[in-house]
Amino acid sequence: MADILPAANARERWEQTEYKILAPYAAKAGASQGRRVFEEESGTRTAYQRDVDRITHSKAYRRLIHKTQVFLSPKSEHYRTRLTHTLEVSRIARTIARALALNEDLTEAIAAGHDLGHAPFGHAGERALDAMLKQYDPELSFRHSENSLRVVTSIEKNGEGLNLTLETEDGILNHTHSGSPATLEGKVVRLSDRVAYLNHDCDDAIRAGILAPSDLPELVRKTLGERVSDRINALVTDAIAQSRPQDGVIALSDKFSEAYQLFFQFMTDSVYKNPTAKKEEAKVQDLISALFKYYYGAAEKMPSEFIKIAERDGKLSAVCGYISCMTDNYAIDRFTDLFVPKIWAKGG
Repeated sequence: MADILPAANARERWEQTEYKILAPYAAKAGASQGRRVFEEESGTRTAYQRDVDRITHSKAYRRLIHKTQVFLSPKSEHYRTRLTHTLEVSRIARTIARALALNEDLTEAIAAGHDLGHAPFGHAGERALDAMLKQYDPELSFRHSENSLRVVTSIEKNGEGLNLTLETEDGILNHTHSGSPATLEGKVVRLSDRVAYLNHDCDDAIRAGILAPSDLPELVRKTLGERVSDRINALVTDAIAQSRPQDGVIALSDKFSEAYQLFFQFMTDSVYKNPTAKKEEAKVQDLISALFKYYYGAAEKMPSEFIKIAERDGKLSAVCGYISCMTDNYAIDRFTDLFVPKIWAKGG
């Protein structure tokens, strides 16, 4: 027992270990650029471990369980939500990061936070919020990646933000396909997000009866596999083998990239634009439009933290932030409370 260092040295011991076990090009917690607001280091956790904890203990993270992925208000509990998607991205990303000797803690932090800013009702809600912002100011837009960063910097903790490391913030902001993360860990999450959502959306579509496994293009089935687990494993294995982290490259081989692109196009045509899967989208547009207009005209009706945000960042920003933080059911409840009695009163 005398040889065990005090708990206050646990962080330093692990920071030293990272330099021994991680690749030279991996992000090291001890070399982090730090946070927006200086804080004393933890005695037990590295900076990236603290980021993971702050995100997973946040209200925004807990709300992900009640935000849908592709299928709006699904009746089955086996469809993915934003939370299960986030967990799947995290597992895939950590597998790749470990195989490439990258920093798993930073990878997990970015994965945990990458979708915190998603609107209710999936991408339908994102498009609806974007359209509403443009009605008030054509120069504005809503992008969930940008809003995810906003959640962790200026919405969580009553507008104070989580004060994450700059590396985690960068990975969250740049996790989309068009993003350019500064760290290899961020690039791993960006790829893992694409691997996860395409395969689990396909699985959900099969469960919904929109697709049959045999509907997938032959090249996809032959190259990536017949089952979801086979396809994920094939893509992860290929990414590990083909990435060149020493050159800053996290990517698939040309063969697998071609199959992935064909898979994506197939899913876009067969699922993402499928009228069965998207039959509720017009209702989403109407619901979010009504809520947006109501709270823009009655900002004082928002929770106190968003009233403060309105005073600091402006009413448009606060209203958009408030609605984006709603879960699907909460948005429906607010719409029902605000408008359904009025519709009944008019004999609607």
